[in-house]
Amino acid sequence: QVQLVESGGGLVQPGGSLRLSCAASGIIFSIYAMGWYRQAPGKQRELVAAITSGGSTNYADFVKGRFTISRDNAKSTVYLQMNNLKPEDTAVYYCNARKFATDHWGQGTQVTVSS
Repeated sequence: QVQLVESGGGLVQPGGSLRLSCAASGIIFSIYAMGWYRQAPGKQRELVAAITSGGSTNYADFVKGRFTISRDNAKSTVYLQMNNLKPEDTAVYYCNARKFATDHWGQGTQVTVSS
């Protein structure tokens, strides 16, 4: 049984930072590409950042220079360090594990950026 469990969301002021974590189980973590997506109310889910099994990263333009994705294969965990957060970053953030045509999703963690 595949499980992706996100943590680290919460309420933060504009300009603040959060680090999201996603702990995976039930998969051979090291061979999966991992990603973070987000979905704001009334909007479609969108890619935030992704990291391949080899460690190559890809970022959406709206987070470049502010967010950093990383992975720890020994802990089967992927992270998203979010700095200089803006109100428009408010969304539910989802962890994704992808191998070939198979996608696994976490339950999501809420990030709210507000003063």
